[in-house]
Amino acid sequence: MSEKTYKPDWVPENAGQEFTTSVMAGVDGGHDGILGQTSVAVPRPHVPRRRRLTVDEYVTGVLAGDRNALGQAITLVESNSQAHLDMGQEVLRQLIPYTGNSIRVGITGVPGAGKSTFIEALGLHLCEQGHKVAVLAVDPSSTVTRGSILGDKTRMELLSRDLRAFIRPSPSSGTLGGVTRKSRETILVCEAAGFDVILVETVGVGQSETTVRSMVDFFLLLMIAGAGDELQGIKKGIMELADALLVNKADGDNKIRANAARADYNRALHYLAPATRGWYTKAYTCSALNGDGIDAIWQVIGTFRQQVTASGVFEQRRQRQTLDWVYSMVEEHLRASFFNHAGVAGIRAGVEEAVIEGHLPPTVAAQKLIRKFEGH
Repeated sequence: MSEKTYKPDWVPENAGQEFTTSVMAGVDGGHDGILGQTSVAVPRPHVPRRRRLTVDEYVTGVLAGDRNALGQAITLVESNSQAHLDMGQEVLRQLIPYTGNSIRVGITGVPGAGKSTFIEALGLHLCEQGHKVAVLAVDPSSTVTRGSILGDKTRMELLSRDLRAFIRPSPSSGTLGGVTRKSRETILVCEAAGFDVILVETVGVGQSETTVRSMVDFFLLLMIAGAGDELQGIKKGIMELADALLVNKADGDNKIRANAARADYNRALHYLAPATRGWYTKAYTCSALNGDGIDAIWQVIGTFRQQVTASGVFEQRRQRQTLDWVYSMVEEHLRASFFNHAGVAGIRAGVEEAVIEGHLPPTVAAQKLIRKFEGH
């Protein structure tokens, strides 16, 4: 059966098939298949294709805070198409002088900790104080669940309707740089658009915490009380990444348990190295439901920024993160080049089989693949 493909009007010009929607012939005309009749084709209304913006129009629109231009600019820099890469990078190059003026806060949490409720409560509080808040989500651990942030966007109903806030999913799929490149560049575009608070939420577990830690200034770990042994509820490695632990749902009958959990976490934190030099990680409590403790944790973040900026650690961290970003993309490019190499692909199955059967030591196998890659 023949099919037609359509592209939404927001898709960049010359985009590949990754954005297309396939419609079978029976949907808009052709044989019914049930009654044995031929259905009447309903004329599709003509929808004018959105005009492709120039680099200057992207830059001007983003700097003016135009939300349509902002969304299109992010779509451009996130595009996997090689045709859009150069244009996206030129847009970024012109926007970079207007970036770096925000506080970037990473937020993760154990399942059921109420991340979406907390982010909405914090975001609304900041908007009321006059801030412009961008909420991004990162899930590098899965290509299957990367759409889950759309569910978060619908759960943040009040924040998503506030014109001072901007909620954006950050896709994990991609080529060069993957989620790290896309998320970092989305942060830069949002900063250029005037958002002074960037909240980066982790959607996955494990890898996502380390990834988000590498692109934010302050990392907040959201916890809950009454879920068993508090100190066994999360890996020590993730606690070591945090600049603050926040026990959520400290309300009603759970308030006593939340305060007890906070004390337990503070005792445990004495034995861990601080995530940021010169800053001592502590645990706090809040209730995203009624707003208790939301302003207090924001004040903690403000104190952190003042303290580490004065010591020079803030700027040093951002510089190191930028260089790490460069070399992470180099590593990913080299890895992709290696496994896509025709010579390596030709001998890979045989080398793997020899290793599994014990005929070839792993080190020798690696050397053999590398020599083939280098053309020896």
